[in-house]
Parts: sequence; C-alpha cells; structure tokens
Amino acid sequence: MSLEMDTESFSEMKWYVVRTQTKREQAAAGYIRKELGLEVVAPQIRYTKVTRRGKVLWKEAMFPGYVFAKFQRELSERAVCYAPGVLTLVKFGEDVPAIAEGVVMQMASMVGEDEVLDLEHSIEKGMEYEVADGALKGTVGEVLEVLSGGERVMMLMDMIGGPRAVEIDVYSLLLSKPNLEGD
Repeated sequence: MSLEMDTESFSEMKWYVVRTQTKREQAAAGYIRKELGLEVVAPQIRYTKVTRRGKVLWKEAMFPGYVFAKFQRELSERAVCYAPGVLTLVKFGEDVPAIAEGVVMQMASMVGEDEVLDLEHSIEKGMEYEVADGALKGTVGEVLEVLSGGERVMMLMDMIGGPRAVEIDVYSLLLSKPNLEGD
C-alpha cells in the first residue's frame, strides 16, 4: 500500500463565495487567512459619509455578508464553514459554484493589498441633484459650479420669488432621478 496521495482524487484549488454573518466579513476573512492558511479576498469600500457628528470616513464590506476564499473543497470546506463568523458556502441546491480566478484577481487588483477601494464623491456641473438633508431637503437643483476644494457646490434652485443660487455641501446631494412622465 502506497502512502503517496493520488493528486487526481482531490479537486484543484478554486475560489468560492463564503457567506458570513452580518458585519463579520473581516473577522471571518482574518481567521480563514491566519488560522487555516488559505487565500482570502474580502474587499471593502471607504467613503466620506455625513453623520450627526459631521463628516466621517466610513469603511464597509464591498459585498456585505460575503468574502471569497480559495481552497480544495474536499480538504477544507468543513474548516471554512466552521470558522468564526462564517455561515456557509454559497450554494444553488447541492451545487457549490466556483468563481473564475480571473474575476477574483481583477477584484483583488482593484482594491490593492489593503483590500480597500476609496470612493470619490463626483459632482458634475450642469447635472441635477436632490438635497438629502438640512433645511433644503428634497429640493432639486442644477449644479452651476463646483467650488474650490471640491466639497461645496453652487446650485440653482427654485425658491420663493424665483430661482436662486445656493451654496450646498456635496455630501448632502443625491443624483436626481430622471422625470419619466415627461412633464
């Protein structure tokens, strides 16, 4: 009897989608990476968000509740599924689909080594935006000018007495929905 492993009896290393508990993506990825020694991609996005405390830099999972891990199912599925923060592998019935290596590698290259993609708030002159908070909440206006520093804009808004130019914080704006009724 030979002690050598028959390498054909085991599947190759493939990327799988791992379902995690809410807000536990990084904990699950860290455990799988460190304790199980497997390759993991757990991309996050970072952006500026307006809160009651003012503007804060916010970081959250790019795919809430999911990370990507590379392993041989026959050898590591049980260990991955019992890792802290992990619920299961993504399945369709009994089928556990693998993700193409190129897709995961492209995503990994987008987020870099720290696995964080910084999102920039992009405002375009001439576009219509809706004010999301403050005294003008719900008001729609056209951007006339992006002011120096890029965090404030001058908008033309219909006010009592006619159109007025108003200065607004860009983090208070939402892209206005197009009017589909053809007013």
